[in-house]
Amino acid sequence: MTELIKVQDLKKQYENDEIVTKVLHGVSFSIKQGEFVAIMGPSGSGKSTLMHILGFLDQLTTGKYFFKNNDTSNLSDDQMAEYRNFEIGFVFQAFNLLPRTSVFDNVKLPLTYAKNPGDINDKVKKAIEAVDLTHRTNNLSNQLSGGEKQRVAIARALVNDPALIFADEPTGNLDSKTGGQVMRILQNLNKQGKTIILVTHEKYTAEHARRIIKIRDGLIESDFKVTNHIEINDGDELLK
Repeated sequence: MTELIKVQDLKKQYENDEIVTKVLHGVSFSIKQGEFVAIMGPSGSGKSTLMHILGFLDQLTTGKYFFKNNDTSNLSDDQMAEYRNFEIGFVFQAFNLLPRTSVFDNVKLPLTYAKNPGDINDKVKKAIEAVDLTHRTNNLSNQLSGGEKQRVAIARALVNDPALIFADEPTGNLDSKTGGQVMRILQNLNKQGKTIILVTHEKYTAEHARRIIKIRDGLIESDFKVTNHIEINDGDELLK
């Protein structure tokens, strides 16, 4: 598999007046295209900061970050926005859907920033179909269950056909059954070739991935393949 991400001695610190807070202390690893990786750690471990840097939401302090073999360590804000809009899809715990807006229009939103969006209707319909929500296409977001809202968020992350999807605590606001159904969709997308990075503090959720990078106190504690990862079967019925 081709290398998608490579970070070398990545460090991040925040400065507020004379106070310096060091969050990442020299992180190095690589992720190949098509992997399903969980970045796991307790609150305050640095995992969210790492995700923000990898997702071009924040800049590193020192070190190197290569994305598709391009050194992205010193991008301008406009260049970071380009990567963020066209290479990355985000799924957050809070869904972040537009209220009182249809499923179709929520999923379509990222395409409004695309330079050459192509057939928008076709792309939106395919993304909605990928998360088994065709029957909800014209429903408003406030008419959906929590699990359906998260599936809309996944469809929105997919619609631009990004190189990488980040799922940040995607089951945190869901019950265990609905959360399992969301993990099933992420696993199926990975089987279709999508690179998925799951960010979580929960060991059980992380074990749905095929590799776990454990972060603690701003350092990598361990990096290993999951030999018996949790598999959600296609036969498991999705909530409608």
